[in-house]
Amino acid sequence: MKTLFILNDAPYGTERSYNGIRLANALAKVTGQEVKVFLIGDAAACSKQGQKVPQGYYNTESMLKSAIGHKVEIGICGTCLDARGIVETEIIDGTKKSTLAQLAEWTIWADKVITF
Repeated sequence: MKTLFILNDAPYGTERSYNGIRLANALAKVTGQEVKVFLIGDAAACSKQGQKVPQGYYNTESMLKSAIGHKVEIGICGTCLDARGIVETEIIDGTKKSTLAQLAEWTIWADKVITF
């Protein structure tokens, strides 16, 4: 099964992106599952390197690194990165600046599309 997750919310302030990444990670650990994550809108900030959060608080950077370790492909809307002043050198290794055309291709590829 091929699943695409589209995340829209900021990394902190709500738990939507957090829960989306959690589910993507859980699904990626299941044999036979292929998972892709696309960060769009405020979720583009989930991919920023060097996040510092309070002790005991979740960290979307480390969660995305875990997903990458489970072979999850992660694309980030390039326009959304630009709008937030995030340059490619500031994003997590293993993620990539992407396009709406790439999101369209991934949507066609997927058996399921889940949005958060």
